Amino acid sequence: VVACVCGSVWPGLFLYGSMVSSGPIQPGGGLCMFCDVKLSSCSGTGTCMSNCTITSICMDSNEVCVSIWRKNETDFSIETLCHDPSTSLYGVMLDDYNSSTCVMKEKNTTSGMAHICSCTDVDECNDQLLFTPVVDPTPDDPLVSVILVSLLPLLVMGVVVAGMFYWHRAYRRRVSQEWESSMKKRKPKAGGLDCSDACAIMMDDDGSDSSSTHANHLNHNTEPLPIELDMLVGKGRFAQVYKAKLKQTTSDQFETVAVKIFPYEEYASWKNEKDIFSDADLRHENILHFLTAEERKVEKQYWLITAFHHRGNLQEHLTRHVISWEELQVLGLCLAQGVAHLHSDRLLCGRPKVAIVHRDLKSSNILVKNDLTLCLCDFGLGLRLDSNLSVDDLANSGQVGTARYMAPEVLEARLNLENIESFKQTDIYSMALVLWEMTSRCEAVGEVKDYEPAYGAKVREHPCVESMKDSVLRDRGRPEIPDTWLRHQGVAVICATITECWDHDPEARLTAHCVSERLSELEDEMDKLSSRSSSAEKIPAELKIPMEVGIPGEEVKISQIQDVPAADCSVSDEK
Repeated sequence: VVACVCGSVWPGLFLYGSMVSSGPIQPGGGLCMFCDVKLSSCSGTGTCMSNCTITSICMDSNEVCVSIWRKNETDFSIETLCHDPSTSLYGVMLDDYNSSTCVMKEKNTTSGMAHICSCTDVDECNDQLLFTPVVDPTPDDPLVSVILVSLLPLLVMGVVVAGMFYWHRAYRRRVSQEWESSMKKRKPKAGGLDCSDACAIMMDDDGSDSSSTHANHLNHNTEPLPIELDMLVGKGRFAQVYKAKLKQTTSDQFETVAVKIFPYEEYASWKNEKDIFSDADLRHENILHFLTAEERKVEKQYWLITAFHHRGNLQEHLTRHVISWEELQVLGLCLAQGVAHLHSDRLLCGRPKVAIVHRDLKSSNILVKNDLTLCLCDFGLGLRLDSNLSVDDLANSGQVGTARYMAPEVLEARLNLENIESFKQTDIYSMALVLWEMTSRCEAVGEVKDYEPAYGAKVREHPCVESMKDSVLRDRGRPEIPDTWLRHQGVAVICATITECWDHDPEARLTAHCVSERLSELEDEMDKLSSRSSSAEKIPAELKIPMEVGIPGEEVKISQIQDVPAADCSVSDEK
């Protein structure tokens, strides 16, 4: 003890001696410098000494030596102490105390920024403070210059490649948008698609509706599509329809799709619609674009995934909007073309196709696309008129559909099962009622009333079959066609077409193909008429229609209407 009296150890030994005199010695840690906060000349660089003159034996064997250096606005200070690293010190946990040297690290403490070091194993290891120098690369270092020069070409090449990739993507997006824009400007073609169109994957008509072929690239036997349901947009007898997000596998982007969800007990309805949609020959611009079908075993549901059209169905559109004469022509032609494509047993190229009847055609089962054209949807009650179907199969198909839109022969269950054309004729009757609803909301008819479905207030909101029998069979009633509608030349043609399509005798009704041709020729004739006449020379439309034309009453033939030739149509699609 006497040999160690000199120097800085003496005060520590004095403290140690006072501890001995007060009682038995408790086992403790090592020796550490232990001074309260004191001013220091250490500037925070290189190596500094604490200049603490007090040494202490740490009371707990877990404690380590700690030094804290702080910089104030005018001076520097150092504090040395013993501390247990399992607890925080000024809000900071010690993380480098296993070292035998005290290397200062900047920490954000409760009292501000400070440099703290901790160490163990060596007595008074917190006396010498090591400040790690900040190494700045010297620009004069030849090695650094060589590295920079070597990397410069790679950096330039990377920028060029990134720029070319961005330009390529932007160019493809612009070309795609121009193509879609040109497709929107095309008028609907009578008769539908040719073989090349029908065999291709249908692309969407606008950016907001799904044009995804992403669904076709996944193996649905092993994994479902990454779809997130968004909101409920429709509910029917068998299923609910949701707006949903189809996520892309390579990015955070998604496409908006429609998901029709059937509960497990409606498997038959789901399968029927899936089988109809799965026919590649069904693809047409006026038929809802189908993506895929899935069995969701976890949710105990069956899904049909199709394009989503945010404008909703035709009934909603007519309720919210009065349509122009030009829009009536386009909507009517789209409807006729969609039904004609369903009913056709051949594509335009002559390749055979299975004819399909919808059997629940109504304005709420027709969607309005973003370019204000139409597409048919909801084929849950559809029937494929396969040549293998027997009379018994057809008889077992049942009395199906919505009562308001049922043809007379369906209401009284007297379909001619020997002739599959009789099923198509029921769709034509329903199509006539939808055409009437469109016409009733066209500004060309004069006074436009609020939207009403076919038969309006003559029957209740959801009429049953028996009440429709009274109106359609007993009274031979049809929706009213006011005389004011006939004053417009084009509307009069549509009205004559409607009355021929809802004829009580199924055999007397037009075919969908004939209606499509007639409306297409009507559009051409009206275009020629308007191009021949200047605004000052136009003859008022009401003077062009013979005043004796009346609907209903004696049947009006299309050839009786001035300036509009009749289409050469018959009941048979083959003719």
